[in-house]
Amino acid sequence: MIPTNDSFAAWVVREDAQGKAEGKSEFLSAEDLPAVDGPAVHIAVEYSSLNYKDALACRGHRGVVGQLPHVPGIDCAGTVVQSDSPELRPGDAVLVTGYDLGAARWGGYSGLVRAPVKWPVKLPPGFTPRDAMLFGTAGFTAAQCVMAIEERVAPDAGDVVVTGATGGVGVFAVALLAKLGYRVTAITGKPQHEGLLRKLGAAEVLGRDAVTDDSDKPMLTERWAAAVDTVGGAPLAMIVRSLRYRGVVAACGLVAGTELPLSVYPFLLRGVTLAGIDSAKCPREPRLEVWRRLMGPWRVELPEELVTTVTLSGLPEAVERILRGGVAGRTLVRPVGETL
Repeated sequence: MIPTNDSFAAWVVREDAQGKAEGKSEFLSAEDLPAVDGPAVHIAVEYSSLNYKDALACRGHRGVVGQLPHVPGIDCAGTVVQSDSPELRPGDAVLVTGYDLGAARWGGYSGLVRAPVKWPVKLPPGFTPRDAMLFGTAGFTAAQCVMAIEERVAPDAGDVVVTGATGGVGVFAVALLAKLGYRVTAITGKPQHEGLLRKLGAAEVLGRDAVTDDSDKPMLTERWAAAVDTVGGAPLAMIVRSLRYRGVVAACGLVAGTELPLSVYPFLLRGVTLAGIDSAKCPREPRLEVWRRLMGPWRVELPEELVTTVTLSGLPEAVERILRGGVAGRTLVRPVGETL
């Protein structure tokens, strides 16, 4: 049993008297964690990560957070300390991404997480919790995008374009595609990171104007064989209109907008596929296959220049950076060792 009087740090977002959501580091005990319907596992968290969705949750965004008070963090990795499942034993290293973690349920910005036993994925020997969170939801999403492309487009079919290439999903999409032999064109609004993108494997680095077209033409000149789009909106529409015959675009973001001004012509005349990528509700078996690849044949290393680590006290500044588009690569969150 977990001693209920043992305390741990967590980033708790609460609503103040004026109805404003504010987060701060607090000490909690196991008794404070919301209950789980059915068998549960308790995980001592070593690492989580900061994603755009987490930043919104830290602000109490009602489109993300179920209710307040809330603990954000849509992924986490650490060690099992108690389990109702014979498949998960104390001492096992595990990760959790997706499901309702950090959204409808309290998440990974906590020294202890209680979750349903069906959520964790075991880590193989030599794959640490830090390794797991370097990928996290971002790497998991990127891998699904690459799998959607791989099903239909061969590496020799032409260039693959990646938008938002310096973001969490983008850097892994560039690295994974390059590892698999695709020629990658990286799109970024941060030209100062061109060297890092080329280090990841990008053959070409272009500015955002490369995916900007204000014309009302239903189709544009064929340019790319496939795409990983992390931004949505007008850039995604432009890419769809520019794909080659039987091209594929894997779409997983919306920071550039939720509207998609398109006709059906690219789908009917060029056989284009628009593959929507969801990570939170990915079924168990495909989820395990994605992690099998990321922990094995698809394992890639990020340059340390693209990795930042913060404690809970560093979250407010990190949240500001990601909301204003000032983050490149991955931001890891360490909820352990925090003092008030």
